[in-house]
Amino acid sequence: MHDLIPIPALGVATQTIGTITIAENAGVALASVAARRGRADICADVLTSILGAVPDVGKAVLHDPEAGFWMAAGQWMIGAPMDTHEDLADQLKAKLGDAASVTEQSGGWVVFDITGAAMPDMCEILCNAPIRRMAAGDVQRTMIHQLGCFVIRRAADDHIRILGPRASAGSLHHALITAATAVA
Repeated sequence: MHDLIPIPALGVATQTIGTITIAENAGVALASVAARRGRADICADVLTSILGAVPDVGKAVLHDPEAGFWMAAGQWMIGAPMDTHEDLADQLKAKLGDAASVTEQSGGWVVFDITGAAMPDMCEILCNAPIRRMAAGDVQRTMIHQLGCFVIRRAADDHIRILGPRASAGSLHHALITAATAVA
């Protein structure tokens, strides 16, 4: 078998504009989990064993090494370090069996980590997520530059993670740079 190495969507270097740092994070493996009809309890038990809790509506469980967030009723996105969980979807499928449909998502999303003191100002320009009211573990699905994205408030006060469609990574990155420049 070939020794394949995942490549980032953009491959751009981390950029700092004023107090804001924008970094593409290619080190996150992603998989979606959708509970099957009549199997929600089993799915919840397995997710609890992995994450420590089942992410509630608009929330993330920032567990180490796995983390997850609520996407819709009975649906969650699970993430973990790519180095140790490259086969995250297979690992989840083995644990969940026929209780859930598990889909590999690593190639479908681009992940940006945004940090810095002016991050809330930048976020207010980008989207309608109520960033100043969001606490660690809050998740908001929103539009950024006409793209459906998830904004996750991380543990640090100045850190958000944005997941957007990988096919539009260039457009999303442009929007991030433009907003950061506007508040720099």
